[in-house]
Amino acid sequence: MNLYIIYIHYIQDNYKPTVTVGHKEIKLKKQNKNIRAVVAIIGIFLVLSVVAGIFMAVNQASADPPSSQGEDTPSQGSAENSSGTGSGESGAPKPSPNTPTKEPVHGKTPSPSQNNPTPPTQATANEYRGVWISYLEYQEMDMSSRDGFVRDITAAFKNCADLGLNTVIVHVRPFGDALYKSSIYPQSHLLTGTQGGECGYDPLLEMVTIAHSMGLKIEAWVNPYRVQLSSKMPSSIAASNPAKDTSLTFNVNGGVYYNPALAKVQDLVVRGVEEIVANYAVDGIHMDDYFYPTTDLSIDKANYDASGSTLSQENWRRENVNNLVKSIYAKIKSINPAVTFGISPQGNNDNNYNSQYSDVKLWLSQPGYADYIMPQLYWGFNYLTKSGRADYQFTKLAQQWAGYPRADEVKLYIGLGAYRIGGGDGGSNDQSEWSSGTNLANMVSAARAIEGIGGCGLYRYDNLFKNSAQEVLAHSERANLKERYNN
Repeated sequence: MNLYIIYIHYIQDNYKPTVTVGHKEIKLKKQNKNIRAVVAIIGIFLVLSVVAGIFMAVNQASADPPSSQGEDTPSQGSAENSSGTGSGESGAPKPSPNTPTKEPVHGKTPSPSQNNPTPPTQATANEYRGVWISYLEYQEMDMSSRDGFVRDITAAFKNCADLGLNTVIVHVRPFGDALYKSSIYPQSHLLTGTQGGECGYDPLLEMVTIAHSMGLKIEAWVNPYRVQLSSKMPSSIAASNPAKDTSLTFNVNGGVYYNPALAKVQDLVVRGVEEIVANYAVDGIHMDDYFYPTTDLSIDKANYDASGSTLSQENWRRENVNNLVKSIYAKIKSINPAVTFGISPQGNNDNNYNSQYSDVKLWLSQPGYADYIMPQLYWGFNYLTKSGRADYQFTKLAQQWAGYPRADEVKLYIGLGAYRIGGGDGGSNDQSEWSSGTNLANMVSAARAIEGIGGCGLYRYDNLFKNSAQEVLAHSERANLKERYNN
């Protein structure tokens, strides 16, 4: 910027004012004192205008996002396997199931990417402010006794409440098991080290009591189909586990999953949800993105042929998932209409539809499937694919989801990737936004500024509160989130 300094000279000879503009001096005719005063005032005004311009330019420069590029491919990860620090099994990051496969279909035209969006214009009193507490968090807690667990989970919930969150999403069935008293599923191995062991207390009952005492809502998070993630997680399946009936399951990439095509499996999952809602004062039931575990059509081809369906096998799979989701919703509402049912699918909706056979647009647009959808938008404001595409940048994806047709009864929230702190999102560009200490708070503000988005969830607790690898950045992110939630 070229600055022209404008000032006033008073020359003793008859007090003739001289105005200098840039490097050119202009002498004015002799005037009376009033004219000289006017000229002086004009000069001062111009100087102040220049100073204000410099100040605005500096502020604008500090708000501009980075734009350098590198090489990488897009990745997201599910709400559990994208731990950022490893999986809890071997410490190695899990392969990402959320890699974009093709260009998404956009809804509303997105506004330009912005790290400091316009403050919200509407009240946020009913804003959803959630955090996932997964089985990975439990591995860091003392679950061997009631006293140990109550101490650790109380500290965790207190941290959540102090941050300004209002909802905790707690894992209660990560592997065809239960962290509550169940007549259907065996006790989780997380409690005693062995699936089916008796821990002597009821973790969900304790969590409900503690959460409500702090003014927090609590949602029970279940994985409907997953039994084993691998041969090591969990290391064994209890004899009392319904999955011991291998006719109900199939094996995929070393893991064990219930077959979504079977009516018996759907009934099993619905009854599992029923006993939670009937026996515990939970505020909601939550599912993430674990639906069909494979695109291999041979694995359930016999079931498809036996069904006599006139649908394609792909659409038949989608119908199987739709039936389960709709049945769960109906069962919850028949017991307690106030209990919500929410689903957190992948941020790339093409993957949901084509890889997991989840028709999320249907669940959004039609009542009777879910009370809310919370897509996992785990990419940054400035994310670029290896080829330089900006399709998956946070604001653009949030706008896209907000642009999908949505029934009045269905709310839209956004899942944020706290596990990206300090590590980035794998984009081909500069990753400095994830080392700013403000990215999550800026995403909360960006979501608030988009009509139709009612709040955010943070994946996951440990990445915010027990992040030894990025302790300083995590502290900064918490401080900025707390400030944002208080305004």
